Amino acid sequence: MSTITTFDSTVESLLDLLESIQECRTQLPDFQRGWVWDDERIRNLLISVSLSYPIGAVMMLQTGNPNVRFASRPIEGVDNVNQVEPERLILDGQQRLTALFQSLKLKAPVATRDKRDKAIKRFYYIDIDKMLDPNVDREETIVSVPEDRIIRGPGGRVVLDCSDLEKECEAGMLPVNLLFDPAGLLAWQTCYFSDPARLAERSLKWQKLMMDVFPRFQQYQVPVIMLRKPTPKEAVCQVFENVNTGGVSLTVFELLTATFAAEDFKLRDDWEEKEAKLKRSGEIYNRVLADISSTDFLQAVALLATYNRRKAGDGVAVSCKRRDILQLTLADYQRWADRVTEGFIQAAQFLHEQHVFSARDLPYGTQLIPLAAIFVELGQEAHNVCVRDRIARWYWCGVLGELYGGATETRIARDVVEVVEWIRGGAEPTTVRDAHFAADRLFTLRTRNSAAYKEGCKPCS
Repeated sequence: MSTITTFDSTVESLLDLLESIQECRTQLPDFQRGWVWDDERIRNLLISVSLSYPIGAVMMLQTGNPNVRFASRPIEGVDNVNQVEPERLILDGQQRLTALFQSLKLKAPVATRDKRDKAIKRFYYIDIDKMLDPNVDREETIVSVPEDRIIRGPGGRVVLDCSDLEKECEAGMLPVNLLFDPAGLLAWQTCYFSDPARLAERSLKWQKLMMDVFPRFQQYQVPVIMLRKPTPKEAVCQVFENVNTGGVSLTVFELLTATFAAEDFKLRDDWEEKEAKLKRSGEIYNRVLADISSTDFLQAVALLATYNRRKAGDGVAVSCKRRDILQLTLADYQRWADRVTEGFIQAAQFLHEQHVFSARDLPYGTQLIPLAAIFVELGQEAHNVCVRDRIARWYWCGVLGELYGGATETRIARDVVEVVEWIRGGAEPTTVRDAHFAADRLFTLRTRNSAAYKEGCKPCS
């Protein structure tokens, strides 16, 4: 039986990885957040490499799939004047690779943060004597120094001065950014050997470094998991969330932003304009739309895109799940985004008529999504009094029946189809038929978390 897999696993030398980053053959997808590692984590990472300890695998995605195109950007610190199309994108390992690239390959100080989250700049050095002493704590072998390369103690007293080449050699502090720079390393070695009185001692130390420490960096192997080109977009999103250790989940909005950016469309800017318009209208209608998110908006777009494909005979299901949002094309978004904006505004107007005056008192925020889509699909029909009465009936059945709690994507999609068909002569929607409310339940409600409490127990307006 053959094994089916969508990825390859291999190892790659740290040097090759860093050079591919420098040449922009390896980049970040634009949905990756910025680099955030602090000084202590960078030091510990360099210590791990110096001991040949594992630092974990990195995961990448091969580029070249026409159906999975993301805008990309180089890792922070890369000179992208001659930026090329990347061969692969980093899905997991951004923080480690950025830390290693900036500390080992750049001649500029690394822009990082201290324990108090204050922005600082640091250079990193190998303390030769401590690195070669087996009795020294390994945490002392890699030294972080300020941008001016001088460490000061109490009263401004200079504890360590590495402000020029001679002082580095005198202190026995080797910059880690020379480990992959043969010419720079040779110049440093020449200076290090320039004191005749200490030539024999330093030659012995250098020999030990060359035999033990240098190979640990220069031959270091990093495990690499490579997702193949055919990997679908929704799988990339799922994989990224599974491996993301930053604690913040990747949203479909961020992934779609990167996708549209590959076609020179700035989704974030467009959403900010539409969000501002929704909030301005929310001020008129008592802030019902105050909590509308980018995901809510994209779900409404996906509903209308799939609904109208189905009407056109494409045979697709009406849906607004994550995979449906990720399959939106730029043309889909541009066709429906403005109309969805107006749909949400009409939904706010309708809720104002129903005496729902704020997002705080909105029984179910998720019910705004199908409501907006219904208003878009009905167009002028929605201004008919009888039509609005039916929409109101559906809406309150969903609220008092408490049918919009929990996972709602299936009900949202079904309601858009059934409510529109009902208004145009079809059968009652499932939500209307399923709704049941016992009046005596009002006596058991104690908190505002319940939709029934919000609408059954609120004071009359």
